[in-house]
Amino acid sequence: MTLLPEIYSEWWANYVVDSGVLVLALALDQLLPEPPTRLHPVVWMGRMIGGLERLSPRRPATAMAFGALGTAFVVGVWGALAWLAILGLAELGAVAYLLGGAVLLRTSFAVRGLIAAGESTRRALESDDIEEARTRLRSLVSRDRAGLSGPLVAASAIESVAENTTDSYIAPWLAFAMLGVPLAVAYRATNTLDSMWGKRGRYEYLGKSAARFDDLVNLVPARLSAGLMLLSGALIGLPVRQGWRVMLRDRRTTESPNAGWTMSLMAGLLGRRLEKPDHYDLGAEFTRPEAEDIARGNRVAQVTAALGVVAALGILALRHWIAA
Repeated sequence: MTLLPEIYSEWWANYVVDSGVLVLALALDQLLPEPPTRLHPVVWMGRMIGGLERLSPRRPATAMAFGALGTAFVVGVWGALAWLAILGLAELGAVAYLLGGAVLLRTSFAVRGLIAAGESTRRALESDDIEEARTRLRSLVSRDRAGLSGPLVAASAIESVAENTTDSYIAPWLAFAMLGVPLAVAYRATNTLDSMWGKRGRYEYLGKSAARFDDLVNLVPARLSAGLMLLSGALIGLPVRQGWRVMLRDRRTTESPNAGWTMSLMAGLLGRRLEKPDHYDLGAEFTRPEAEDIARGNRVAQVTAALGVVAALGILALRHWIAA
């Protein structure tokens, strides 16, 4: 079904509209605040996941089975809801599809919010307000922040921004380019499940499936993010060979099979040691970061986002051309 007049070829017409969805969603992300809590799909996802958690059994084997079924249910439901919404919008015409699709897609990613969180932490550190910096860091990491020194706060912010180039925008855009808004929404559901259940301790068994599924779906996006980040470093004038060397050496030292790619690459590009005590030490030969290094990391993430848009538009064009 083509969404533009017949003077356009079908694949080109649909590509133009879908490209417009992505570009408009980016504009919404940059110009408008997050949707109200009561209307935000990610909040609803969290409530659904929380409701399932309250029903979950405690015995390891049954908790694992429940977690696997819960993961499939949450991802399937949100993907299906987004698919039905997109079908309905398409029936209403190109304008409704463009506007509604952009609004839905915008809820699946965040560029401005990620950069702003890093920037607020940087400002607090530059003001020598370590307590405020630890508080600001809360929007980036879930780790225990009490007692973190200034360099460890800076490292945490840089690590989070680097890791979330994948989770926050490259992966959702790749999902959209491949199969549209429904897959982007399903990806966000997957990532939300991992953030809520994919932890050791209380969620050790309940969250195993969510954590493993999140690892699986991020295998390609994480490596794509690293490639785009490497190109970003070259465009900015950072030491690309150093970044490549550190990434190849340290990418497997993190617990996640994906996060280490962009985090270790960022350590090499910035020439700064990114350490989480008792967990990993990326770029151990470098000096520890300062507040100004958060701004440098944010710049890399911003250029990576710009390149990610170009990559997504290219993959989207290929998808429509093949499908024609």
